[in-house]
Amino acid sequence: MTGTQDVVPGGGPKRSDARRRRPLTFDRASFMVVFLGLPLAVFVIFVVSPFVQALYYSLTDWSGFSSGMNFVGFDNYVKLFHDDIFLKAVRNNIQLAIVVPFVTIVLALTLATLVTIGGSGTGTVRGLRNAGFYRIVSFFPYVIPAIVIGLIWAQVFTPGSGLLDAVLSKIGLSQFENYAWLGDARTAMPVSMFVMIWGFVGFYMVLFIAAIRGIDPEVFEAARIDGAGRFRTAVFLTVPLIRDNVQTAYIYLGIAALDAFVYMQALNPGGGPQNSTLVMPQQLFTTAFTKGQFGYSTAMGVVLATVTLLFAFLVFLVNALTGGRERKVRR
Repeated sequence: MTGTQDVVPGGGPKRSDARRRRPLTFDRASFMVVFLGLPLAVFVIFVVSPFVQALYYSLTDWSGFSSGMNFVGFDNYVKLFHDDIFLKAVRNNIQLAIVVPFVTIVLALTLATLVTIGGSGTGTVRGLRNAGFYRIVSFFPYVIPAIVIGLIWAQVFTPGSGLLDAVLSKIGLSQFENYAWLGDARTAMPVSMFVMIWGFVGFYMVLFIAAIRGIDPEVFEAARIDGAGRFRTAVFLTVPLIRDNVQTAYIYLGIAALDAFVYMQALNPGGGPQNSTLVMPQQLFTTAFTKGQFGYSTAMGVVLATVTLLFAFLVFLVNALTGGRERKVRR
């Protein structure tokens, strides 16, 4: 039995349209509907649609408790950028997004390095003894809900009756006997940052431990043979090899810092002295549910979402400009 085939210029046989275009069977159609169409529909309904709806509401004067609303265009956004309280909240959020991720990642990387490769300087590369115990203890704060962490530390920093003032006064620092840590504009924000870092650092320490465990031990052995100390090994070897993990952690921490509603609401519900700890979500919540200005508060939410996306973009951009993409290609 003989047959003919079309020949392409390169000399090989040309596939027919029937072989290139597989027929749309019921199995293929059902697969696309279930595994492609359904997730896409869920994403559009529950993610894209609320964003579009929020954008529309931000252009109205909706009170949130009535069906009627008037289209006001960009008046809400113009009002936002002349609102000193909201601009103060934006500055506080930016401050949190800079300090909290940086300090948390530095501490988490330091602790993870100690646990994994910070042991004996001779013999096999290993971490500290009882590393499992340190991982459990450090991870414990992360399993506590954020609101509980905030309330506990708010009690610790309570002037007079708080644990911190009592300890400081016992060791002779009488000036802190009734010091209002959360009531002083100079200390309210640093204290709030400390609480957030305390709640985050354990989880990211465990994340970095897992990343470092994935590195070939022979790499550390070679660095030790070449005479590299622990600090140089951590900075010039470990961090570049887990760069993607660090980038992901920085983005998640930045998003958490830009939100920070739960921590700040537990520590300072009113925004702190002189609005020193006020963040955008707090102002959004107050504007919507206390003042009944849902259209205006939705504009705040759109600004918050824009700032969050801009933060993530900047992290990716910095990573690309500092050679992250080139390292990935070389691997």
